[in-house]
Amino acid sequence: MSYNIIVLAKQVPDTRNVGKDAMKEDGTINRAALPAIFNPEDLNALEQALRIKDANPGTTVTILTMGLPRAAEVIREAMYRGADAGIVLTDRVLGGADTLATSYSLARAVNKFGNYDLILGGRQAIDGDTAQVGPQIAEKLGLPQVTYAEEILDINPKNITVKRRLENGVETLRAPLPCVVTVNGSAAECRPRNAMRLQKYKYAASTSEKAKLSEERQALLDKRDYLNIPEWSAAYVEADPEQIGLPGSPTKVKAIENVVFTAKESRCVENNDEQLEELIKELIANHTIG
Repeated sequence: MSYNIIVLAKQVPDTRNVGKDAMKEDGTINRAALPAIFNPEDLNALEQALRIKDANPGTTVTILTMGLPRAAEVIREAMYRGADAGIVLTDRVLGGADTLATSYSLARAVNKFGNYDLILGGRQAIDGDTAQVGPQIAEKLGLPQVTYAEEILDINPKNITVKRRLENGVETLRAPLPCVVTVNGSAAECRPRNAMRLQKYKYAASTSEKAKLSEERQALLDKRDYLNIPEWSAAYVEADPEQIGLPGSPTKVKAIENVVFTAKESRCVENNDEQLEELIKELIANHTIG
């Protein structure tokens, strides 16, 4: 049995390099000022999709990403590892979206895609750490959802069996298809790039990228349709302008701060409850913890 799988992937700022210019005046992330990487847990989700593909010939894995046109890099990276195709949902009016607007926009794109059996994504993105987008998409699509997935144990045309990694243990459950599954970072790491696929897809380009290429490269993409990465706009997915981008985002970020801990002094305390309690109270009082 073959399946059509959508993997939600995000190109995120590398949060190890957050500087003073990381946020714009309107409270949105200045993505152009930060290095971009493939969201780590989305790679875990991709691996689960590829394992299903390996076990079920004919299965297709399509990457759906929302962001700037340069987010096509995420799709190429996924293709090098085993994905079949990808879509970039990109539009100026989508900019500044919080999780509510992002999930709405992605849900509209999934509806436009149509024929799917399973939606996979990382538990959360490192630039927001909310873990809200996957569950919100499931709610908007009216689909069952499984969160904190660590491994997909079985899949058949009717349902999927998933092992979840929770704070205090492991849970195995079964959910009907189609459904949304968000994958933990504790799941198996994604396989490395495949050399043959790298050679096959290294010239893949999105619509915006294609327009900037030489005539020779454009002719190559015209001959090989699998190298073309489509870009979908808000209008194409029939999104309500009031529910996308800044207009559809009630969440506003007031400020971000890059905190660097430096060792200036040290203290030694005796191994007794009284001194330990005193230290904890002091750390809470000066907002070091709590």
